[in-house]
Amino acid sequence: MKRIFLYTLCLSVLITACNKEDAFKPDNSLIPPPSQAYNKSNVSYGSDALQAMDIYLPAGRSASATKVFIFIHGGAWAEGDKADADHAPLIDSLKRRLPDWAIFNLNYRLAGLQGVTLRNKFPAQEEDIKKAIQYIYDRRQDFTISDKWVFAGASAGAHLAMLQGYKYNSPIKPKAIIDLFGPNDMAALYNSYNNSDPGEALLISMLMSGTPSSNPTMYHDSSPFNYVTAQSAPTIIFHGGLDDVVPKEQSYTLEAKLKSAGVNTQLVYYENQTHGWSDPAIWYDCLNKAQGFLNTNVQ
Repeated sequence: MKRIFLYTLCLSVLITACNKEDAFKPDNSLIPPPSQAYNKSNVSYGSDALQAMDIYLPAGRSASATKVFIFIHGGAWAEGDKADADHAPLIDSLKRRLPDWAIFNLNYRLAGLQGVTLRNKFPAQEEDIKKAIQYIYDRRQDFTISDKWVFAGASAGAHLAMLQGYKYNSPIKPKAIIDLFGPNDMAALYNSYNNSDPGEALLISMLMSGTPSSNPTMYHDSSPFNYVTAQSAPTIIFHGGLDDVVPKEQSYTLEAKLKSAGVNTQLVYYENQTHGWSDPAIWYDCLNKAQGFLNTNVQ
């Protein structure tokens, strides 16, 4: 089993040490009229350096027709960045495939060791995504965007996208969710590691301020699976059969619960792919299927 949580948490020591918190100053730069495109990087939605987003607004946008795509990067809640080389081709592809959509690419605070303690424990990441969504919503008239939003993410980012989409009804409910190999049941994730790699389970318990037994409320409240209802957004799920980071059973059980609730869902299973597949052909197929799902469910 890869020691992904150990790797990312240790790597984030440098990230955490370099973060500087200043008084939050909202971005008040003038957004051009809807007839013109607007692209801006590192727009702050909070006081921490990692509370930032990249914004891509198309030319010809309107408050009635311009759909919104929110993307959240992965990295075990402790690593990763919206500008990572792994994510840049994906964002570029989204911009080509969805030229009439507004795209928001989000960062969030990362868990990291500070001395012998862990900084930015969960739910810091959940709170950041909620704050970012509120920031965008409050400026929707300036951005000239519609109420047709999609939440998407990869790995830990998919977990955060699902948690926001299933758990919260305000300020906006998404029309669809795209889950790229994300965990949705934190207790089950902890237990899977505890059975195979107790060291990894220990690191999850650090992130979650305890184990499922000692802090059941945290595990319940941080698990998107627990918030699925008949009103949940249509969801497309992608997972690899050789994933050794997020067990494929997580996606099976989510699909079953969504179907039981009567929610339109689709599970795309790539039998021979590991976590975060790198095969361009698989990514091409994945994006084709995701785009088809959006064409059907986001009108």
